[in-house]
Amino acid sequence: MKVVALISGGKDSCYNMMQCVAAGHHIVALANLRPAHKDELDSYMYQTVGHQAIELYAEAMDVPLYRRTIQGSSLDTGRDYRETDGDEVEDLYQLLSLVKEKEGVDAVSVGAILSDYQRVRVENVCLRLGLQPLAYLWRRDQELLLSEMISSDVHAILIKVAAFGLDPDKHLGKSLAEMAPYLKQLSQKYGVHICGEGGEYETLTLDCPLFKKRLVIDASETVIHSADAFAPVGYLRFTAMHTVSKASDVVARAVARARCPCQNAIDKMTEEAEYADGAGDDHHHQRQFTSDADLNMPPSCSSRTSRGYQWISGINGLLSQDPGIQGQTAAAFVLLKSKQRTRISAMMDIVLVHMYVRNMEDFGPLNGVYKNHFATNPPARVCVQASLPAGHLLQMDCLLHKWTEPATEDCFHRREALHVQSLSHWAPANIGPYSQALRVRRLHFDHTLRKCGSDGVLW
Repeated sequence: MKVVALISGGKDSCYNMMQCVAAGHHIVALANLRPAHKDELDSYMYQTVGHQAIELYAEAMDVPLYRRTIQGSSLDTGRDYRETDGDEVEDLYQLLSLVKEKEGVDAVSVGAILSDYQRVRVENVCLRLGLQPLAYLWRRDQELLLSEMISSDVHAILIKVAAFGLDPDKHLGKSLAEMAPYLKQLSQKYGVHICGEGGEYETLTLDCPLFKKRLVIDASETVIHSADAFAPVGYLRFTAMHTVSKASDVVARAVARARCPCQNAIDKMTEEAEYADGAGDDHHHQRQFTSDADLNMPPSCSSRTSRGYQWISGINGLLSQDPGIQGQTAAAFVLLKSKQRTRISAMMDIVLVHMYVRNMEDFGPLNGVYKNHFATNPPARVCVQASLPAGHLLQMDCLLHKWTEPATEDCFHRREALHVQSLSHWAPANIGPYSQALRVRRLHFDHTLRKCGSDGVLW
């Protein structure tokens, strides 16, 4: 895919670009949001310290750089984000909208490691623009990740410190390689995030294998933001910088050895999946459609359990006047909602969907209708291809949950969703409008995508 990389100048955004290249994508542009008339912005979203160096990144990588001045502020700070006028997230939307128009990009490189706040907002913007977020560092082990960055020739220095044990006079300007042992000690003693995910420090990358030129600092000054006796806060302001060309063969060798750190595991899983495809007849089957009668029955509703769970099964789209997959999907939801009305439940009560489709090639058109019926965090979903009787293109079984007791201090009415839409090495790839997992009480419901054999066996 053609990728625009969101860059702050730090180690994370640069290393995620390297992971994008290792995965076969192409960095065609850079994008950055900068503060207005100040060195650092009090932002939940963006690293702005060191922004004076960003212009040199386009020169270092020989790709166009798009920048926008941050005009908004942090208005919608909730767990989920909704489009909000005047929020700083909308500055990101405007910036990426411009890049998509000018460069025709398909995806966005994001260096997020731990912050759900940032991930959710970037994913919101990407979803609205039809872009795929690529967050290969997401939830990686931080100690391993830092070591990996250093060994991969990411040369970054600390340009801000703001944590107990870090001193502006001692540690600003030090390289990651120099600081790694000390950061590990701070992590073990005081719980400091070794990659700085708690805001303990920020970095500027001076060189990495993707750079055709390296950055050189000619002059800088230290700014003390807070002279706290235990955790002073200070940063570097750059007043003069330039770039120096690197030998072309050095760049070629460095990029050639880049590799996705999870590729071995991916290769193994691919081999196992291919083996499973060839051994379908030997798998234990969970459900098999044997006759038209199985699907001609009206939907059935189980009784609600004492814990509030209930199944609505056998939902199909045969009442649709449109015989295509989108028509049948729409009709299936009409039928589902009619059943819900009789059971006094709502779409938000659905925690898990079993989706059976006659042809997995209908996956995309089906999702185009399906996604319109759920909000930000849709239910988990299992989607399988099955040998449905003639005329039946899909069937749904839905598990609903409704709280049976009032909320108390000991019983919170809370449903948690894992809905990571970025491609990463941590979360399962999300290729449809469903959450990877939902948790209600202590039960977890997760997703998967499987294919049945020609006999309609699910395995």
